Amino acid sequence: MTHRLHPDALRDAAIRAEICALCSHFYKLGWASGTGGGISIRSGETIWMAPSGVEKEKLAPADLFTVDRDGQVLTHPASDLSLTACAPLFLAAYRHRDAGAVLHSHSLEVILAAALVPPGESLDFTRLEMVKGLEGGAYFGTSTLPVIDNTALEHQLEERLEQAILDHAQASAVVVRNHGIYVWGRDVTQAKTQAECIDWLCSAKVRMHAAGIDHLRHDRSIP
Repeated sequence: MTHRLHPDALRDAAIRAEICALCSHFYKLGWASGTGGGISIRSGETIWMAPSGVEKEKLAPADLFTVDRDGQVLTHPASDLSLTACAPLFLAAYRHRDAGAVLHSHSLEVILAAALVPPGESLDFTRLEMVKGLEGGAYFGTSTLPVIDNTALEHQLEERLEQAILDHAQASAVVVRNHGIYVWGRDVTQAKTQAECIDWLCSAKVRMHAAGIDHLRHDRSIP
């Protein structure tokens, strides 16, 4: 007799596999070295999150937690693992942006670009091709990412990150100085691609700054 898996079980397995694959991919990109970084995905009212302190390239589907939108744990791994310290930060984006996925990257390009920004100012991008990959982005427009200061512990960022989300309604990410970035999207594909675009934009900004290039000076693009 052939036993068919319930659609909910199939969805659960697919999301777990996708999170593990993406965490491994982010590790290879240098976004999730050590045990840092990660991704969470929402389907309906359920959110899948990784545990704390696990090397992302070794993450297994059975290691994941599921929580509701309030952060209450619905299911947990059989092993003695703790929910990711990023949980309150992920939940802020789910709460205020109705995100379908939120990722946290320790991208060095983002950290370097943020280091060029004076305290209290944002990271702004314009007339760079990958701006078009951001939510609401346009080549001749300006996409702004808020930059907040870091804290000693991850969960202590919650209030600062939540305020940045509320203060920058058009932003699709929040940068944490000397730490990394939180990026969200309507689904996992958009979250991933926006993170890739931001990484490219930050890399371009850093390299142009190092070379003393003002990319707007000789731009003859036609609006």
